[in-house]
Amino acid sequence: MKVLIIEDDQATVEMVALAFEFRWPEATLVSTAKGAEGAELVEKESPDVVVLDLGLPDVDGMDVLREIRQFSDVPVIILTGRTEESAIVRGLEWGADDYVTKPFDAMVLLARVKNVLRRTQMPELRGDQGRIAGDRLFIDLAARRVTVDGNPVALTATEWKLLSELVRNEGRVVSQERLAERLWGENAVEVASTIRSYIARLRTKLGDHPQAPKIILTEYGSGYRFVRPK
Repeated sequence: MKVLIIEDDQATVEMVALAFEFRWPEATLVSTAKGAEGAELVEKESPDVVVLDLGLPDVDGMDVLREIRQFSDVPVIILTGRTEESAIVRGLEWGADDYVTKPFDAMVLLARVKNVLRRTQMPELRGDQGRIAGDRLFIDLAARRVTVDGNPVALTATEWKLLSELVRNEGRVVSQERLAERLWGENAVEVASTIRSYIARLRTKLGDHPQAPKIILTEYGSGYRFVRPK
């Protein structure tokens, strides 16, 4: 396994490296202190997970995250001193898989890494499970492609995770708790209004009428169910 650390504080890099050496000795660590090199190393090194600081000396870590998400789904854990709620929400919305604030416990960080890897390593799709072709809607999870009436649809990283979970469980009800875990980890505090907001946005982008949906159905008191369009 390969870990990329984008962090300018050498003491933090050494703490993380020591923790991996103690508990995960087979891991290979690559690090850079500059955000401008971060996205380049993701493309060059193909890491299994990225630990990203936000307070970098040259580029804001949020911009690095957005650049990475333009071409890669690699799991990203933000490790930062920014504790304000707005930063946490923005980081998760822009595609981070977890958010850890400093000061931190290195062993807890490793546990978060393991959790993110377990959560993001979804089972292989069976048959045409990840390929939906209706009269208006086309979805190809493997190719990360969605079109409505032949027009490409742009989804955020969070919306992709949500759609993937629903499609992979086609025909089955997925609870709000399960969706929250897939989006933000097993320690996520599920907020019904937040899930509803993401569902509403996803329905709109897929051309599914928000007031009378036929693709993403609400099962009141239970969760949501994806129905293959005709």
